[in-house]
Parts: sequence; C-alpha cells; structure tokens
Amino acid sequence: MSQYFSIDGQDVWNPSNGPGRLFARLAEALVPWAGRPSGIGVTPGDPDDHPIDGAVFAEFADALVAEYRATSHPIKRGLLEGFVVTAAVLARRGGCALPALDGPAETSSHDVSGAPAGPDRLAELTAEYARAMPE
Repeated sequence: MSQYFSIDGQDVWNPSNGPGRLFARLAEALVPWAGRPSGIGVTPGDPDDHPIDGAVFAEFADALVAEYRATSHPIKRGLLEGFVVTAAVLARRGGCALPALDGPAETSSHDVSGAPAGPDRLAELTAEYARAMPE
C-alpha cells in the first residue's frame, strides 16, 4: 500500500503509507504555525490519495521555508527540517515557486541568537531528499 500526492493533477510523490501519512499529519499540525491552509486534501472514499492545490501549497510551504531559514534556534530548525525539505521537493516537482528558498534569509527576533540556516543547507537536503522520494 502507498499514498499518492499530486499537485494540480501532476503526480509528485508516491511514498509508502508510513511516510505519506506522517507527512499529511505533520502538514495539518503545521497549518496554525504557517498561518495559512496547507492545500493538501484527501479524495473522498480514498484516504490514500492526496490532491494538492498548488497555489495554496506553495504559500504554505514558502511560509515554513521562511520560518526555517529565519530561525537561529537549533531545536526549532531541527523540528521543522524534515517536513520543510520534503515540502520543498514536492513544491519544486509541482512547478511551485518558493521565493523564501531562493531569496535572502530573513532573521527572527523571537528565537535564541545564532547562525540562521542558509539556502545551501536546504538546497543540499532538497537534492538528497528528491533522490530518495519516488514520484
């Protein structure tokens, strides 16, 4: 058994049930954090099929990428990292723009000081995850 994720009708990921369900649940949990809906749905009658609204998902993923890149708190960064990188891979595969990943990192005054996560770390992880994620 596996899960199916598609952005605007284009298949972008076909993980096994464990990672797929975890990703969908984490997205639900991060909606309040991002301050916007995820755009990830579930097909009625088929809980393994997740159609994604590309425009909504792009805004959701971009907000979380921005949060990840702005924080200097290592625990917060670690908690966000796996989801953010997976979301970035899906967004890229679906043709979604992620300005927060491509532009300069903002800084947050809410977290402990330290070095914010730069685009190189996310770019490296995105490439690594993309190789490990079946389409």
